[in-house]
Amino acid sequence: MEEGIKYEEEFILNSRGIKLFTCSWLPQNREPKALAFICHGYAMECSISMRGTGIQLAKAGYAVHGIDYQGHGKSEGLQGFVANFDELVDDCFDHFSNICERKENRRKMKYLFGESMGGAVALHLHRKTPNFWDGAVLVAPMCKIAEEMKPSPVVIKILTLLTRVIPTWRVIPTEDIVDKAVKRPEWREEIRKNPYCYKGKVRLKTGYELLRASLDTEVNLHQVSLPFLVVHGDADTVTDPKVSHCLYESASSEDKTLKIYPGMWHALTSGESQEHIDLVFSDIVSWLDRRTEFANTGMETEHKTSHDPRLHTPLHAKELTL
Repeated sequence: MEEGIKYEEEFILNSRGIKLFTCSWLPQNREPKALAFICHGYAMECSISMRGTGIQLAKAGYAVHGIDYQGHGKSEGLQGFVANFDELVDDCFDHFSNICERKENRRKMKYLFGESMGGAVALHLHRKTPNFWDGAVLVAPMCKIAEEMKPSPVVIKILTLLTRVIPTWRVIPTEDIVDKAVKRPEWREEIRKNPYCYKGKVRLKTGYELLRASLDTEVNLHQVSLPFLVVHGDADTVTDPKVSHCLYESASSEDKTLKIYPGMWHALTSGESQEHIDLVFSDIVSWLDRRTEFANTGMETEHKTSHDPRLHTPLHAKELTL
């Protein structure tokens, strides 16, 4: 582990008696600036695939906490199976809110950090308790289905019926997401060698639950009211960057920022070159620091529209800030 960072692991029981794996990265020998809660993507996990995120944020002074969803990573449950998306959200809320309620954390800012499907988890957590969270960082979030990819009502009806009969059947054909999501070859290999990352076909009920969660998120984008930063690569073929634009335009949040990175893929925080990863985390930490510092000094965040003059440089982001 990185010098100056304390890493911890623990198993907890959820409300249904399922054992879930949790972990944290904490700054050593200094008081954390604020709390950050990781919501990982589908088929991924926290301790290995989100390790870089935990280290980067802890080095920046944040106490970072993660949880492997049921059926993911080191948690109990059939691997790669999402039986109920709402239960997954409830498990995250129960664990994260318990951490927030600790005496030493009650006055700290609370941020969600959601990647891909974890972006949908974060938005559902926000809708569950709209005034609880102080902000969210959403990395290539799954928050709307592109129109050309949206299944017909007939397909949805058939899928609904089949999930009642063969919910765990690995039947939904998918391309190799690792090849589409991750640009850096060595990180592709690390994911493939990681026994805690699910690599099989999407299970029938899982596909239905992800579809249901996406459609539910899409029709409620206007309810998003917390401060948020969305970062997305414009060459992402796993989650469409146009969907992040839709979130930015639809959300009622007064404090919202969208950064689109030219040439970058889906796995912005791990699958790009180190230079690009550092750029993304620099933007994320700057966004978090500004809001945390304003809150700690009693100042209000300034809201303004700005255009990044670095637009045309491949290493930098297009930026829309309201």
